[in-house]
Amino acid sequence: MSYTNPVSLKNLVLEDEMGVNAPIIHQSVIARLTAGLYPLYRSGQISFEPLPETMLTEGYSTPVPDLLLYDHSSEQAKVIVEVCQNTGLKHDIGKIIRLIDSAEFGIQEGFVFNYKTQQWYRYRFGDGGLTTESSFSDILQLDLNTFL
Repeated sequence: MSYTNPVSLKNLVLEDEMGVNAPIIHQSVIARLTAGLYPLYRSGQISFEPLPETMLTEGYSTPVPDLLLYDHSSEQAKVIVEVCQNTGLKHDIGKIIRLIDSAEFGIQEGFVFNYKTQQWYRYRFGDGGLTTESSFSDILQLDLNTFL
């Protein structure tokens, strides 16, 4: 019996055109937010667990925010954060508005951070499609910018 040589995983990954857009600065922002928020979760100062690059629900393919704050009791993300640069800003703002307004996932508040301009945008359920320039989370009662 003759077997063909297996294709290496490296080749499969390189041929995949659905790569993740994750420059070092993008990942650094996510890491700093997670590192700042996790001790607050562990100590009980915030009720929601910060989870980077995690699906919004289990069991089927869903959007994956850069960071979500997960409420284990309701099994829902309550706050989401997207990190972007200038070219992705409009897309990410639209994404958080759609995810929050759909009410499908129970998200109450979303943020977009533009690391090129250092600007934060906040959107809350019920804001009617209008964002505000703010890094303060009403849900967490924290200024997210303090972790950067």
